[in-house]
Amino acid sequence: MTDAKAHSAYGLENHGLRNPKAVYWNLTQATLTEHAIRKGEGFLARFGPLVVNTGQHTGRSANDKFVVRDENTENEIWWGKVNVPYSPEHFDALFARMVDYLEGKEWFVQDCFAGVDPDRRLPVRIINELAWHSAFARNMFIAGTDEEQAGHEPGFTVINAPGFTADPQIDGTHSSTFIVVNFSRKLVIIGGTSYAGETKKSVFSVMNYLLPRQGVLSMHASANIGDDGSTAVFFGLSGTGKTTLSADASRTLIGDDEHGWSENGIFNFEGGCYAKVIKLSAEQEPEIYQTTRTFGTILENVVLDESTRSIDLDDSSLTENTRASYPISQVPNATMTGRGGQPKNIVFLTCDAFGVLPPVARLSPAQAMYHFINGYTAKVAGTEKGVTEPVPTFSPCFGGPFLPLHPRQYAELLGKNIEAHGAKVWFINTGWTGGAYGTGERMAINHTRAIVNAALDGKLDDVATVTDPIFGLEVPTECPGVPAEVLNPRNTWADADAYDSQARKLAGLFQENFAKYADDVPDSVKTAGPPAA
Repeated sequence: MTDAKAHSAYGLENHGLRNPKAVYWNLTQATLTEHAIRKGEGFLARFGPLVVNTGQHTGRSANDKFVVRDENTENEIWWGKVNVPYSPEHFDALFARMVDYLEGKEWFVQDCFAGVDPDRRLPVRIINELAWHSAFARNMFIAGTDEEQAGHEPGFTVINAPGFTADPQIDGTHSSTFIVVNFSRKLVIIGGTSYAGETKKSVFSVMNYLLPRQGVLSMHASANIGDDGSTAVFFGLSGTGKTTLSADASRTLIGDDEHGWSENGIFNFEGGCYAKVIKLSAEQEPEIYQTTRTFGTILENVVLDESTRSIDLDDSSLTENTRASYPISQVPNATMTGRGGQPKNIVFLTCDAFGVLPPVARLSPAQAMYHFINGYTAKVAGTEKGVTEPVPTFSPCFGGPFLPLHPRQYAELLGKNIEAHGAKVWFINTGWTGGAYGTGERMAINHTRAIVNAALDGKLDDVATVTDPIFGLEVPTECPGVPAEVLNPRNTWADADAYDSQARKLAGLFQENFAKYADDVPDSVKTAGPPAA
């Protein structure tokens, strides 16, 4: 059987699927919530969100991701730890067994789009075993009109069956979990994990493959628009403040995670947001907090009192990575067009737990490409015995796990766009000052907000700068709302010699990490990092 809703004439037999128990096409959140509860997939919490538990996988399973290596991808993909090659023969055999598994089951299908720019959008079909996964897809992607759904022909398809698992000895996988992208067949298959973020990031990886080959920069970044219509883009890894700083009530949010930069400007890939909600505060982040009390939101691994149906956002007993998926229409200051003009400002956010980077620096185009390729932030040292220092993290282009192509291809597009549109680039440290983690203190949020506002409002454009002797960065000498001594991190340390030692250490790590890319970039970028000691 199928539901009665009109749907695309491009049938599921085109994907090799057969004999479903039922097919449900493009259902709304209300209907999908009913199905999820009927099937025992989750609970309806007080105020209306659907609460689900993803089981053993409470985050992405990066070690279980593969890319099919064939004649089309052999010389295009950036093969290595991120893009692990998988044979077409293994793919065909694994997919055949997945088709057998899905026979006689209910299928939930969403025909939607990635990318709001009509010149660049990708029709995607998401086929799910779980009703709540279909609700997640409806939140995160762009549904389109009834007419668009009726004429939908997928440019890429994701089939997600958490109940189906791989056999590593037969399938050549690392475990029973798998996420395999087949660019030639325009198909992603996912099994052995209920974490819905795998679907979202698989489509992002596809966009990161398709768009740069069209001359469009795909970005793991948030974006917003000022009252004057000026667009800003925020890059940053987890914990740097990307979502918080872009969700400024005085600016209009374009999107919080995935965007493209084309000849038409900035455009969101998604129709929703996927925010971390652990210890979320109604006072500090009221807009996101409100979504956790709204019908249509899906809460992953948030602890629920099943008797009162109240949620506890402070409880991390299931995972620190508790998540909320919700349509962007729930954000009061978001634009429903999902688009902005050519950006005037690009912000690289880093959380430097070494406490040595300045809170703000202006980057030249070459420096922007250098630090974009490095993608630095630092994780705070854990509680393991003997671990007492910050752990540096380098993720190329601030999104390494999702890059099918070599980082230089994204960096070249960034540099080209910066030059073409005159965008200013800022390197902003939201981490520690006055010492490393454990000695110094976290950069005051009011100072960081003042810096971001000053940069975006043009108040730093004509300010005098000094060149940091260790990192080679141009550091403003003044900023409205920020004490001058804070702008020079060396001045905030009680022991200047200790600062110099720590700064040289981090500069050396920059150079060491960049060395793996040095042969693939122009000399101007190669020499744009910290000067040799």
